[in-house]
Order: sequence, then C-alpha cells, then structure tokens
Amino acid sequence: AWLAWLIEHVAWRSDRRIMYERAVDVPRLRANYALDGDESAPDVVLRCAGVAQEAAPAPYNSVGLNYYRNGGDGVAPHNDRMSDLMEGEPIALLSLGGPRTMVISPKTHPRKAVRLSLESGSVLVMDYQSQHHYLHGIPKVRAADARISLAFRVRPLRPIGSVAHD
Repeated sequence: AWLAWLIEHVAWRSDRRIMYERAVDVPRLRANYALDGDESAPDVVLRCAGVAQEAAPAPYNSVGLNYYRNGGDGVAPHNDRMSDLMEGEPIALLSLGGPRTMVISPKTHPRKAVRLSLESGSVLVMDYQSQHHYLHGIPKVRAADARISLAFRVRPLRPIGSVAHD
C-alpha cells in the first residue's frame, strides 16, 4: 500500500546529469524530503522513517526517494558524497515493491562483488565508513516490477543560503 501511495502522490522529478561528456537522463525518478520538522514530508514517508529507525536508530533528517519504474531504471555503482553525510551515522535504505539486486563492490582489488536481493520491506544499513571503501548500485535488468527505495540519512546542518546536494 505504501508503494502505491508513493507512486501516485509524490512529486517525482526526472533529472539530467553529465556523464561521459554529455547530458543524459537519470534512469529513475527522484524526490527528497527533510525529516527535521518539515511539514512537507507525507505521513507515509514518516511511517517509513519509523521502519528505518527500528532497524538502525539515528537522528535521520533527510530522505531521498528513488522510483525504479521498471527494469530499464537503475543506478550506476557509486558511493554517497561524504560532505553530505554526518560522520558516524548510518544510512538506512528501505525497499518497497519488486525485488531488485544491489551490487556492492570494494573500491580496491580484489573487487569481488556481493549481490544482495532487496525484497519489499527489507532494510539495508550501510555505515558511514562503507562509503570510503565500497561502491553500491542497482543494475538495469531485462524486466522488473516497480520499486521505490527510501534512503534515510543524517545530513550535516548547512548555513542559510548554502546549497545541499541530493
């Protein structure tokens, strides 16, 4: 029920970014909410935050939503921007909808990847230090059901007028 509500009611945005010296569409839809008193976060998102809080207690103040509409959507291997994270705090990823595989691989040799099936309702917790040593991504696949991931993070407080990254 949360998946269907989020698909219909979130103000999803489609982004473009520079890759390989050209602008390309980001192969998923995205949205963000503040969780530190921002009244714009829907009740469903706050309830999802409760699930993340149970799995990995932290003072989460931000959630990034990724909507993978089908198997053609994914995210390339990456690590989160360290300047956008609070040192020592976890990142909790709640999956809703169709299962997808997350590939986690070390940044150094040997680069033996681990493949995790993220089932609906599962929570994957990454610690701050993992972003220094591992890449994570959701590869595109031939066919897949709709999936939304909610990534709960503790973001550093920024001075008024500064720009935060997604």
